[in-house]
Amino acid sequence: MRITYMAKPNEVERNWFVIDAEGKTLGRLASEAASLIRGKHKPQFTPHVDTGDFVVIINAEKIFLTGKKLQNKMYYRHSMYQGGLKVTSAQDMIRNKPEQVLEQAIHGMLPKNRLGDKMKLKLKVYAGPEHPHQAQNPQVYELRG
Repeated sequence: MRITYMAKPNEVERNWFVIDAEGKTLGRLASEAASLIRGKHKPQFTPHVDTGDFVVIINAEKIFLTGKKLQNKMYYRHSMYQGGLKVTSAQDMIRNKPEQVLEQAIHGMLPKNRLGDKMKLKLKVYAGPEHPHQAQNPQVYELRG
């Protein structure tokens, strides 16, 4: 008889990874980062336990979008007042808030529950090449393919 292994939250070992977004495609980088944050790359992955690692993304301002997405992709937010819909193109978002573009893409790939809310805290995105997480000794992560 086989016994199924289930990770326990206090036994999870967390690593830090740093990903350089320069010249990388938004969706491909986001899916890899979401996978690292969830812990799907680990053999002890358990869907209902946060087994993932911390991810630091640098150079978010140099992310790449394919096709005409820079002009055609729109980001929407609403103030909850009548007529309060704000629309921003991807080009303007990358120019003004490049961190938010990556955060929204990655958050959309994480679970939409309390566990996903905890996982979102393990993502750190910076527009430039500098980040304040040197003390954690993050390993450089190269994207697959």
